[in-house]
Amino acid sequence: MNSVVLLLILLVYLGFLFFIAHWAEKKENIKWTNNSYIYSLSLAVYCTAWTYYGSIGVAANSGLSYLPIYIGPIIIIPAWIIILKKIIRISRVNKISSIADFISLRYGNSRFLGAIVTVVCLSGILPYIALQLKAISETFHIVTKTNSSSYIFDDTTTYVAIALALFASYYGTRYVDASEKRKGIVTAVALESILKLVFFITIGIYVTFFVFDGYDDIYEKASLLENFKEKNTIGGLEQGLNWFFLSMVSLFAIFLLPRQFQMSVVENNRERHIKTAIWLFPLYLLLFNLFVYPIAWGGNVLFDGKNVNADTYSLLIPQFFDNKLLTVLVFLGGFSAAISMIVVSSISLSTMLSNNLLIPYTFLGKLKNEEQIINNKKIVNIRKIGIFSLIIAAYFIYRFFALDYSLVSIGLISFVVIAQLAPAFFGAIFWRRGSRLGAIYGILIGFIICLYTLLLPYAIGITNNESSFVSDGFMKIGLLKPFQLFGLDYLQPVPHALFWSLLFNTLTYFAVSVSFKGNYRERNYAEMYVDIDKYSTNHENAFVWKGTAYTRDIEKVLVRFLGEERTKRAMNIFNVKYNVDKDQELADARLVKFAENLLTGHIGTASARILISSVVKEEKITLPEVLKILEESKENITINKKLTETSNQLQKITSELQKANETLVRKDVQKDEFLDTVTHELRTPITAIRAASEILHDDDEIPEELRKQFLQNIISESDRLNRLIDKILDLEKFETGKQTIHPSQNNLIATIEHSIEPLNQLIKNRNISVYVESKDTVFAYYDEDRIVQVVTNLLSNAIKFCPETDGLITIQVKKKDNFIETSVQDNGKGINTNDFDVIFDKFYQASNQNFKKPVGSGLGLAICKQIIEHHKGKIWVESSVKGACIVFTLPIKNIENKES
Repeated sequence: MNSVVLLLILLVYLGFLFFIAHWAEKKENIKWTNNSYIYSLSLAVYCTAWTYYGSIGVAANSGLSYLPIYIGPIIIIPAWIIILKKIIRISRVNKISSIADFISLRYGNSRFLGAIVTVVCLSGILPYIALQLKAISETFHIVTKTNSSSYIFDDTTTYVAIALALFASYYGTRYVDASEKRKGIVTAVALESILKLVFFITIGIYVTFFVFDGYDDIYEKASLLENFKEKNTIGGLEQGLNWFFLSMVSLFAIFLLPRQFQMSVVENNRERHIKTAIWLFPLYLLLFNLFVYPIAWGGNVLFDGKNVNADTYSLLIPQFFDNKLLTVLVFLGGFSAAISMIVVSSISLSTMLSNNLLIPYTFLGKLKNEEQIINNKKIVNIRKIGIFSLIIAAYFIYRFFALDYSLVSIGLISFVVIAQLAPAFFGAIFWRRGSRLGAIYGILIGFIICLYTLLLPYAIGITNNESSFVSDGFMKIGLLKPFQLFGLDYLQPVPHALFWSLLFNTLTYFAVSVSFKGNYRERNYAEMYVDIDKYSTNHENAFVWKGTAYTRDIEKVLVRFLGEERTKRAMNIFNVKYNVDKDQELADARLVKFAENLLTGHIGTASARILISSVVKEEKITLPEVLKILEESKENITINKKLTETSNQLQKITSELQKANETLVRKDVQKDEFLDTVTHELRTPITAIRAASEILHDDDEIPEELRKQFLQNIISESDRLNRLIDKILDLEKFETGKQTIHPSQNNLIATIEHSIEPLNQLIKNRNISVYVESKDTVFAYYDEDRIVQVVTNLLSNAIKFCPETDGLITIQVKKKDNFIETSVQDNGKGINTNDFDVIFDKFYQASNQNFKKPVGSGLGLAICKQIIEHHKGKIWVESSVKGACIVFTLPIKNIENKES
């Protein structure tokens, strides 16, 4: 393909990424840019050109040896839910923006340690960025079938590097606060992750199923090649150890690589996004590796005996079959893999460079005397120049050093260098005794051994015949051979360097930490890191500080970097959070920590501490005092937590008591109304009996016919009075559990018809039609007398409220599961839906406003409810288009009755 055409395609592609990044920054709150899938896909920045091209080269030359680089991350990913969440929480509450800040803050906010971590990261990552540029250059010349030029301005990679430097410096420095989320970069990286995976799977399918006839075909043809069996076995113990150490170095890399820390920690918006990442990220790695082996060995079959770079098989195969479109797509996938790593790594490195080297050691004195606008501009410019310079520096490493080595070799060297941070990093979050001196000496010794066993041999040249350093060792001492240190000769160079460097690094870290106790500040942060869950909400309370500080002095420092408005807003938040008087002159430890956190995102943890220390007077605190204060802080936090819980419980109890009180008041009113109603109902028959009795007593000459009528009235009213008293006593027995029922197997249809018979004359007089829809025999388990009482009561109510003309009552019986459901519906005025829950209350009729004057005692439905519930059934009101519909259930079989 023509070079100009491919360059135009790259420009369009880069323009597209610019657009996506710009769009995401403008639309930062929409779900497309702020969700767990974007976060999880952005973590695939781990898959660089090394993954895209280098894995194929390793699989082609060494068989399964490419797998350990992916085994390590997959092994540790399930632990992310604990470890990564802890790291994110620590970083969020302390406004940490880089791994250098993370480590240096834990060990007493050490400026020197932060600088060491930064130098180690620069040493490991700049060659790694150079590796990506090397991949872009080599693949560009393969696609365009051109030769690389020794003249810089004829090298396409020069212009790609400049374009990437401009892109990263613009979008990576939009915020002065480095801990702010860069939605544009994250979204662009997530999109690139999708594209590189799609393009890689596409070439995999093409090679496996179009060039060859599936996996079996590739395996069958590849097995005929020389050394196929030897390359595709794990081997013995020695090879197993090599695999183990390669898995370990990749396990460390997933936490410690600056770009991974940037995307997984700094750019994390929600801790819950980790739940998606722990399954989506391993799935991504699995999908990426599905076709590595087929492409690698398919390439070995096609190019057997030809001198080609196995790293580029994914491009050479479609090009071999003159498939230009697929060749360009694969190239764009590799380009995506490379530039996402370059951009994110340069952003994270520039933050470390500015916050841990340039500002604390050179610019801090000037910044603290400038205005906020000038300071912000200077900080942004420092980072922009840093990003641009880092990418250009990596370009020169690529031009003058990285040309001689494979993608994998450079990548693994970077991994080993970064792994020197592991003891200090993991000790920071799990071991309280870890000290600043232990971290410093451990990292330095580990880096020196790494330099001796790996960096120097590669810098000199492994095959350099003029140097005897690699073959004979330093000063020709056999035990000091860099690849066989102390006689260890069965490990490959990378596992060998990792073993010795981490061994001495870890031993030094533990030995020095145990031998030399850290100062009070180290122990303070150790507690805050290890027990972050206790301090995450009010972490300022756990900060130990003693001395004299004035609020106005701290505010002046904040204004120089945050501005008047933001400083005022921050101080208001602090005062409200800790209930501090806004006019308080003296500042306490909480405000000192709060101010340091506000500055950390702008200038780093070390510089923030230096600035705040310049305006306060701190007194030294002994370690026992620190432990005492921390213990008191823990007790205070525990007490506050218990008080909060108790307060919540009291609020809940108070709410429940208020509801209970309201219910009691309502019941009391209902009771009074009920008593009024019952009194009225009792007085009515008693008055009638007394009146009739007085007439009979006073008038001996009353006609016989009239006498009989009065006597009949006395009998009727006595019966009415007796029924009312029976109902009251009946309800009281049910409510106190003294009432007994005697259930047996009965035909419910017959019981309903038996209940209707005494009411037939009343039904006829009211011109009401009654229909029983189920005429079949339906058996249920119940006390027949009691259910007759229920049905009679429901029918009486239905008759009472049916319209004067065209009254209709429908009784429906049907089976549902292990119960028989019976409904009684009329076409009267119905029941208000607000009364559905209280209609079965014994006070219901007295408080119900739907009817004029209550007819009856208002106890009928309350008794019905008690009867049905004693049968283990339910009774309720159902919504109806017209009229009222009351439904009850009875069991088909015997359910043990627990009531006595």
